[in-house]
Formats: sequence, C-alpha cells, structure tokens
Amino acid sequence: MTTKGKPYLFLAPTLLILAVVTLYPLFYVFWLSLHRRLLIFDISKFIGLENYGFLLRDDRFWNALYNTVYFTAVSVFLELILGLAIAMLLNRGFKGKGIMRSIILVPWVIPTVVSAKMWGWMYNPDFGILNHLLGVNINWLGSPFWALNAAVFVDVWKTTPFVVLLLMARLQTIPVDLYRAARVDGASNWYIFRRITLPLLMPMILIVLIFRTLDAFRVFDVIYVLTGGGPGNTTETLSIYAYKTLFQTLQFGYGSALAVTIFLSVAITTTFYVKLLKRGTE
Repeated sequence: MTTKGKPYLFLAPTLLILAVVTLYPLFYVFWLSLHRRLLIFDISKFIGLENYGFLLRDDRFWNALYNTVYFTAVSVFLELILGLAIAMLLNRGFKGKGIMRSIILVPWVIPTVVSAKMWGWMYNPDFGILNHLLGVNINWLGSPFWALNAAVFVDVWKTTPFVVLLLMARLQTIPVDLYRAARVDGASNWYIFRRITLPLLMPMILIVLIFRTLDAFRVFDVIYVLTGGGPGNTTETLSIYAYKTLFQTLQFGYGSALAVTIFLSVAITTTFYVKLLKRGTE
C-alpha cells in the first residue's frame, strides 16, 4: 500500500464503528418516521411524509418548539453573561481565590436529576424554602409562566460554572503585557475589555455557545423532573414531547418524525456556529 493510502487504512475501523453506532440508527429513525407504526395495535404502514405534514399542523409541537427555543435563548444568554462576569472576577488576584474557584464548581458536579429534585423541594409552595425566604406565596411549578422560568433558573444555576471554567481557562492565556501596555497608554477598563479581552475571548465564547446551545436545545431531565412537562403540557419541550410520544403512547412513526426534527434543528444550529467560529479564526 502507498504512503498516501495508509492514513485511510488506520481510520477505517473508527469510521466503520461510527457508521454502525451513529449513521445506522439515524437512517433507521428517518425510515420509521415515514411509517404509521403503533405497537399496541400492531399497525405498521408506509405513509411517506404524512407524519411531517401532521407535525406542521400540530399545536402541541409548536408549543414544544416555542418552549425549547425560549428555554435555550434565555438560559444560554444568562449563563454567558454571568459566566463571563464571574470568570473575569476570579481571574483577578485576591485572597481566597482558590477556595472561591472550588465553591463555584459545586453546582456543576451535582447530577442534573439530583439538582432538579432538590430545587423541586425548594420550589414547593407549601413547605419550600423559597417562598419562606422571599415572603411570597407563589406556586412556582403550578403556573405555566413561573414553571418554565423556574426550570431556566435551575439550568443557569447548574451550568454557569461550566461556562466560567472555559472562559477562565482562556483568560489565563492572554498575555499580561498586553494589559500593561494598554495601561501605559492610558486606556480605561472598559476600553481594555472591548479592545483586548473580548476579541481574544471570542473564539472560546463561540465554543461555549456551541456546547450550551446544543445542550439546552435537547433539554430533558431538568424540566421532566421538575414539572414532567406540565401543568397541562405548557412546559413541554421537543425532547419531552418526543419521549412521551415514543415511550408512553408508543407512536413510533410520529415520535421518530419529532426526533428527526430535533436532529435537523441541532444540525442547522451547529453549522451556523461552526461557520461563525471559522470566520472568527480566519
């Protein structure tokens, strides 16, 4: 074999495994989405794109899509702003910085299901500590508005440390000489942030946005543990709707159409961010 062909030979086993564990399930889910398959009635019939046509007329799908986009946009925005502020604070020299860095990571290391259950108790309207501390009587998980925002708050509380970790790692690689030179020239803190810190942080910010947007768009566990998609499906996201359709009502055809829609949404979002990342590094 020529030297040129050797890399492909070494890559072949990896590509084969990826094809088996990734591409085959993907194509099979798409194939299922073209069927009307109800296991409880033993129905399996090829119907083409009818599931996708029904999906466009399904109010429950549009509500789940709105909840997913709202949850993603608000949580990622807050995590980025808070994460950037905390990372810049922890990047400064002060007494007890090491302890603060350890404490800030605690929410991130707690399993998501445990965090959601813990916050579920705190949100309880009768004996939860939140109403007691705020002196209010809000049914946090019983109101559509408060329930979705309560889930956003839990996600921000849990995932902001991840953003802090990535941004702080990048901040520590920025040469101190750049800041010293800017100070000598009389630059203000705001000018240094806009002209030095932010541009050098931008590639890492885009990576954070990719990770967090994809994760938030596929959100399942936080909302499912807190509300189960309720009250009245008002906090249902696309992942929860697909799960209920697939494994509670056993509509494998329509559930697969929902899963394909989630996959396409994530793929489009990833492509958009990767193009931004490439443009930023050129």
